[in-house]
Amino acid sequence: MHISWDEYFMSVALLSAKRSKDPNTKVGACIVNEDKRIIGIGYNGFPFGCSDDVYPWCNDKSSFLDSKYPYVVHAEPNAILNSTSSLKGATLFVTLFPCNECAKLIIQSGIKEVVYMDDKYNETEAIKASIRMFTSANVKMRKMKKLEVSINETDL
Repeated sequence: MHISWDEYFMSVALLSAKRSKDPNTKVGACIVNEDKRIIGIGYNGFPFGCSDDVYPWCNDKSSFLDSKYPYVVHAEPNAILNSTSSLKGATLFVTLFPCNECAKLIIQSGIKEVVYMDDKYNETEAIKASIRMFTSANVKMRKMKKLEVSINETDL
C-alpha cells in the first residue's frame, strides 16, 4: 500500500497528538518544508518545567487559574519552537484548525499553507479571526478528510 504525502504528514501529526496528556483535546502538528522534509513537530502540553502533577488539565472555564487554558502551549507553537530550519513557505499539518493566537504565530513564522483535519470550533470568534488573518496573509487553508491509513505489524 502506498500513501500520499498528505496522509503521511497528517499521520505524523496524529501520532504526535498521542503524546499529549490532555484528556479532552489531543492536538498534533507537523511542519514540512517545500522539499517535503519534516522540520518541526509538536503537540499540546505544558511548558518545560511545569509538571503535569501540579498544573490542571481541567477545562472548566468558570475558574480560569484552575483550568488548563492559561498554561497549555498549543501544538502549533510547539512545532514552530521545535523547528530545525526556516519555516518560510512551509506547510503545517495539524489535527485541529488553529485558534487565533496560533494563527498569528503561523503567519509570522512564514508558513504558507495549513492542512487540517478537524474544525469543530469553526463557529467560534477565535476561528473566524484565524480565517480572516490567514486570508489577509495569503495563507492557504485546506481541510483533509479523515485518514483511512492504519499501520499493522504485518505492514512492517
